[in-house]
Amino acid sequence: MEKKYALGIDFGGGSSKATLIDREGRVVKTASSEYPTHYFEGGGAEQTPRDWYLAAVKNIGAVLEGIDPALVGCVCFDAATHTAVLMGEDGEPVCDSVYWTDTRSAPVVAYLSENYGDEIYRKCKNRVSTIWSLPEILYVRNKSPELFSRVRRVTFAKDYVRGIFTGDFVTDYIEAEGSMLFDPDTMDWDDTLLSLAGLTREMMPRVVSPLDCVGEVTERAARDSGLSVGTPVICGATDTAMEVYAAGAVCEGDATLKLATAGRICVVSSKLVPDKNIVNYSHIKEGLYYPGSATKSCASSLRWFRDSFGGDYRELDRLAEDVPVGSGGLIFHPYLMGELTPYASSELRGSFTGISCGHTKGHFARAVMEGVAMSLLDGMEYLKSRGIVPGSRVTAIGGGARSELWRSIVSDALGITLVLKEGVDSSLGSALLAGVAAGFFADVDSAVRRAERIVAVTEPRPENTEKYKKLHEKYKKISEFLLELTKI
Repeated sequence: MEKKYALGIDFGGGSSKATLIDREGRVVKTASSEYPTHYFEGGGAEQTPRDWYLAAVKNIGAVLEGIDPALVGCVCFDAATHTAVLMGEDGEPVCDSVYWTDTRSAPVVAYLSENYGDEIYRKCKNRVSTIWSLPEILYVRNKSPELFSRVRRVTFAKDYVRGIFTGDFVTDYIEAEGSMLFDPDTMDWDDTLLSLAGLTREMMPRVVSPLDCVGEVTERAARDSGLSVGTPVICGATDTAMEVYAAGAVCEGDATLKLATAGRICVVSSKLVPDKNIVNYSHIKEGLYYPGSATKSCASSLRWFRDSFGGDYRELDRLAEDVPVGSGGLIFHPYLMGELTPYASSELRGSFTGISCGHTKGHFARAVMEGVAMSLLDGMEYLKSRGIVPGSRVTAIGGGARSELWRSIVSDALGITLVLKEGVDSSLGSALLAGVAAGFFADVDSAVRRAERIVAVTEPRPENTEKYKKLHEKYKKISEFLLELTKI
């Protein structure tokens, strides 16, 4: 029986999404469902691994409704990087997983930086911060030694779910790079880094390539999800790697700009660019990398504003559209959970400045969008200063990119052309990679070329770019003041 479909499943900051595609790379059906992130005083953020599995089987069942599951040729999972799952003797998590936005490991980061910072940076090509698995795991070990003593295996979000589907215990090299326990030069777990977290290599999954077939759907998973027993499953990779791929960024200079929970500008490069304010990962295409900037609270800033002050995204868009560039002097800094590029500070916090009695909800909504754009501009300027220059057209990805207004603000602020493509997200990237494994496409390049469908092109308006340039100068001065406040 000829296979007709490939399936990708993503686990994001607050929801999981399944995307089913056909042999031409067309999206046949999608489904998504939310799960909670548990927040705690002091910057804590955790998720429950079981929630990921339940969301996955729900979404898979939804996209397979009315479709013969025997026609699915391959399945691929992806998830947010750094999210370690600590498992006991029975293979079940001993606790909830620390999510990458959690900042409670800041004291651990200070300890690691002072005592092992240079060695970690040399091996991992990234600076120690609260986003990485190493300090997160060490935080759990220090906080709950009795609980940690029950840990026998460590895996990561997508690998945990896939392991339930297939029974495998593996991860891919991109996910391993995100743990800060792995040396990309040797392509192996590093004993010294593992020892810092109280782990051994026997506790870690085998490392393979994203396209490697690692197992088949088991009877239990088939019963839960509706997939056929024996359906091949490949390893997959991290969500950012998959969305960069889905966006068609497969050649040097190709770039993506992400307006999602976090914001990122990634530029495909043929070399690593080690820098303490740049996040480095390998691309799924061998020999390439996607170094990038990172804005910690991007679309999550607008979500926070919506949840705290009411309304929905359409209303906020409509209100903000009536406000001129600069939001009437109201400036927002999106440092709700600290900031990455270029400050690398978990202590930074956000602010609204310039508030007057004439400001309305629309002014505040637009200021949030513009503040995120200013943070992204910080990141782009930093990348350029390190010789990482995006091409003339950048693909916009993430939920926030669906807002025509927000795309326009970012395009104007950064002075770049933004291209919006149909269905581009991590789950599509996973589906396309599954399609490559199933033989639907000759290689990873041909898969994204066949699937590409441009929806909109947003050109920057020079007069607005000039206004945002002046606004950015004020924004940076306030950022410097906010940074000074963290030292008091």
